[in-house]
Amino acid sequence: MSRLWVGYSLLFVEGQEKAHNQDLGFAGSCLPRFSTMPFVYCNINEVCHYARRNDKSYWLSTTAPIPMMPVGQTQIPQYISRCSVCEAPSQAIAVHSQDITIPQCPLGWRSLWIGYSFLMVRP
Repeated sequence: MSRLWVGYSLLFVEGQEKAHNQDLGFAGSCLPRFSTMPFVYCNINEVCHYARRNDKSYWLSTTAPIPMMPVGQTQIPQYISRCSVCEAPSQAIAVHSQDITIPQCPLGWRSLWIGYSFLMVRP
């Protein structure tokens, strides 16, 4: 068994006033590519829009201190937790690091992908 991919730890997205959470124990919470708006929506005419309106995404953060000034797009990933998706004879698991390092799969597991963690928070 081995790591299938590494990514960024996605927790939760909100779009068009609809919320969608991700279980950090499943592969869907580990996205291979980081994007502040990792989704699209389509209307009844099958016209799709990317990251519109008041859409939001929530990611598992690292323990790095967050600066007081706004962070540029290329600097954001260092504050997003890394994750690994590993193959197993049963369900795949996601391993989250809560820092910028890509976590290793447990002994005997193979990586499926590397991504970012995602966390759901409800007010």
